[in-house]
Amino acid sequence: MGTIFKEDELAKIESDENSWREYLREKLDTAPERKEAFRTVSGRTIREIYTPADIKGFDYRSKLGFPGKYPYTRGVQASMYRGRLWTMRMFAGLGSAEETNERFRYLVSQGQTGLSTAFDMPTLMGYDTDDPRSGGECGRCGVAIDTLKDMEILFDGLPVDKLTTSMTINPPAPVLWAMYIAMAEKKGIPRAKLGGTIQNDMLKEFIAQKTFMCPPEPSMRLIVDTIEFGTHEVPRWNTISISGYHIREAGSTAVQELAFTLADGIAYVEAALERGLDVDAFAPRLSFFFNAHIDFFEEIAKYRAARRMWADIMKNRFKAKSERSLWLRFHTQTAGCSLTAQQPFNNVIRTAVEALAAVLGGTQSLHTNAFDEVLAIPTEEAATIALRTQQILAEETGVGNTIDPLGGSYFVESLTDEMEQAAYEYIKKIDDMGGMLKAIERNYPQMEVADAAYKFQRELDEKKRIMVGVNNYVTEDDVPVDIYLVDEALEERQIARTQEVKNSRDEKRVKACLERLGEACSSNENVMPYLIEAASAYATLQEMCDVFRRVFGVYRDPGTF
Repeated sequence: MGTIFKEDELAKIESDENSWREYLREKLDTAPERKEAFRTVSGRTIREIYTPADIKGFDYRSKLGFPGKYPYTRGVQASMYRGRLWTMRMFAGLGSAEETNERFRYLVSQGQTGLSTAFDMPTLMGYDTDDPRSGGECGRCGVAIDTLKDMEILFDGLPVDKLTTSMTINPPAPVLWAMYIAMAEKKGIPRAKLGGTIQNDMLKEFIAQKTFMCPPEPSMRLIVDTIEFGTHEVPRWNTISISGYHIREAGSTAVQELAFTLADGIAYVEAALERGLDVDAFAPRLSFFFNAHIDFFEEIAKYRAARRMWADIMKNRFKAKSERSLWLRFHTQTAGCSLTAQQPFNNVIRTAVEALAAVLGGTQSLHTNAFDEVLAIPTEEAATIALRTQQILAEETGVGNTIDPLGGSYFVESLTDEMEQAAYEYIKKIDDMGGMLKAIERNYPQMEVADAAYKFQRELDEKKRIMVGVNNYVTEDDVPVDIYLVDEALEERQIARTQEVKNSRDEKRVKACLERLGEACSSNENVMPYLIEAASAYATLQEMCDVFRRVFGVYRDPGTF
């Protein structure tokens, strides 16, 4: 393979660039550059200009290729958005199952093409609303799901065999998925027809988001159970969404997000292979979830590097043979950490820029944050504006008319190569430690993220980095914004419904189901059939999670600083 640039032409370009730099220095005497350093949000230095000399070893076939072909830098589908637009999957979960169902129906009526579910904190942690530890948290950051009854109400009237459903849930992911399968089968929809995603990514919880239940090793066992069960029983379902989003929200750089996410993916593949699964049987259903931050070109380069790296990892490290095993398919959400409570309508602009980066980077699905999301659960008006942002990008701007329009840009290709190299350096360090589980035990990724977050905050505090409306262009007047308020009576109603379910179910059946679940946890049996059985008997979320806690133990974060 050869480069696309001839050596003699590159020499001429480099000579011309040196001459131009002399010319630039003369001009800077009378028109100096702005004082701030020119760096990405992640701190990578950006040069004045990029030329073919910055990608002098660039080989088109090995670095770019064509959409749908290895190394997939330009996209995993041959026609990309010319064939089908990205899925507009708006995250929603508010208060009760009834309210969230109403929001789902509204978003679908407004053109949303996939469902995405947010759960409240007790649900995320595996506790029922009537547990004393759940007090005051019901419905605050998502929907409360205690039993199959709540799941039935949540998806009432929605064609779950035609819409794909994403569920942002981690420690109790197998339990929520079991409830979803049981709900669909009660409707007469076989599990093989269900499509969607459970986040189910516990490694990033230990690194960044910090919602955890069981220690890392049994958490990995449960994840492999879901991968194995989905491979055999629910073939259209993505049983894990390997998530960099929360790593970035915790303060990581773009390269750290890229590296730690792919390192987590490597750990999951290795664990599934240890179970005896064939890589080409499960790898096509692995999916990813990335952040779309505010630095436009850095984000685009990150997505392109991620696709190329994952294809290389699957082909050369894991010897995958299937084309689909090499695909890095990913969902994107615009950056919550870039939203500001000050001058909140500025967030509409931030979200639009971030969404455009995700689209130009080739995302398969996208959530756009509402401008009021930094203040509360989005109002219907704010959620509609966020959805309209995607629709304007799709229908009015022409960004989907050609595939990877920034491919070949000297700057974008150079930045893509740079991020790929830096991410591989992180992955090698993690490999040398014995893999991501060992790295987490040593608090390596946690401290890397903490250091990056501290550095970024110092730059804001010292005004080395500007955030509009926060540390510059500040106004005295607060802009009034209507925010969504959770009904104070919701918790009481949710507790009453959960108690009603407990009082009306077959207690002997529930007890027997939970005993069988405990036996499966203590053995090498896959837990998913037993979770579906227990969910169908209306065992509660906490009752099933308490079995996990009893058998596997409870994880406590070491809190290293």
